[in-house]
Amino acid sequence: MTFTTREIESPDPAARVARAEAELGATEDIGEKMILNMGPSHPATHGVLRLVLELDGETITRATPDVGYLHRGDEKIAENMQYNQFVPYTDRLDYLAPLANNVAYALAVEKLMGWELPPRGKAIRVICCELARIQAHLLGIGAMALDLGALTVFMYTFTEREKIYNLCEVISGARFTTSYTRIGGQIRDLPDSFFPQLGRFLDDFVPQLDEIDSLLTRNRIFVDRTRGVGVIPKDRALAYGLSGPNLRGSGIEHDLRRKHPYLDYEQYDFEVVVGTAGDGYDRYLVRIEEMRQSVRILRQVMEKMPGGEINVADWKNMPPPKARVMTKMEELIHHFIVVTEGLDAPVGEVYFGAENPKGELGFYINSKGGGVPHRLKIRSPSFCNLSILPELLPGHSVSDVVSILGSLDFVMGECDR
Repeated sequence: MTFTTREIESPDPAARVARAEAELGATEDIGEKMILNMGPSHPATHGVLRLVLELDGETITRATPDVGYLHRGDEKIAENMQYNQFVPYTDRLDYLAPLANNVAYALAVEKLMGWELPPRGKAIRVICCELARIQAHLLGIGAMALDLGALTVFMYTFTEREKIYNLCEVISGARFTTSYTRIGGQIRDLPDSFFPQLGRFLDDFVPQLDEIDSLLTRNRIFVDRTRGVGVIPKDRALAYGLSGPNLRGSGIEHDLRRKHPYLDYEQYDFEVVVGTAGDGYDRYLVRIEEMRQSVRILRQVMEKMPGGEINVADWKNMPPPKARVMTKMEELIHHFIVVTEGLDAPVGEVYFGAENPKGELGFYINSKGGGVPHRLKIRSPSFCNLSILPELLPGHSVSDVVSILGSLDFVMGECDR
């Protein structure tokens, strides 16, 4: 079972269909079976995912995902620009959680540099990650419900996401592609108005989440469309490298915030949510409860928020304070060197994986020194989570594909990179 990618040198649609049919063994011997292309322009594929399905009636006998339609060469782009210049590109990976993407990438480079943020800088990043988790899960659940006919839930989830966009605008000046994080810290501290707005959002969000829960969790149509559909056993989830809610929905208690703590997550009291059946219904329940745990973490951050600096105090590789740059020639020259040449990274290689909303977002960096990485590899959870489709889809009906894809909650911008 292979996970095929798009051949850029063969853009002819007829050639692509012929290749996919050949992979499925679509010959005259199939008899009554039919080849159906689902996507890449289909609302239930949540992006440009193409599924080549072999059908016996309405039952799927084979399935081949065809990815790469949104490929932008992010990893090669990263190898031709300074570390900080790549931050805006991470916004475009899982573009439903740009704040968390920024943090994961910055932590990987900081691991290479041997840096550790001050406590306040870590707390700000925890806020970014947990807001991004709520934001991404809201869209995942809302879109899944919409695919299965529950329009009202979609309205609830998007209303709450707009409130998070308002918070993103307060801290970064942008709503969608934030680019708030920098290597060694953040672009600015939180404004005084942020915590009152965050507190009001959390107070209002919990009742709305309960309402979303009541609309779906015991809805007979939703339950029938998700329970027992797309079951992923524990061993298959591990074999395919699944992570995040899709892995925990199969009953495996693995959360990088607990297994390999970063950003002082070990100081916060929260539960790792785990399913039992591994079906679409369990994956939905995991995401609902994870949002409650994110609210719990955010409240603790607000209570424990430390003071002090937010950025690493390594003045050799960090721009000097603006006031000194504007008044002293030495600081102006140093600022010019840092901006034009980038960080003076050591020789070595590192890998860092963060618990993003979709799963483990990892960055492997191979450095030969200087301000530009020699090699950079992105471990995108959506790509790994989709790799199980050739094994997962056969035996289900075409209508079940919509439910299964919604329960996996993937983003093609992150999958294709």
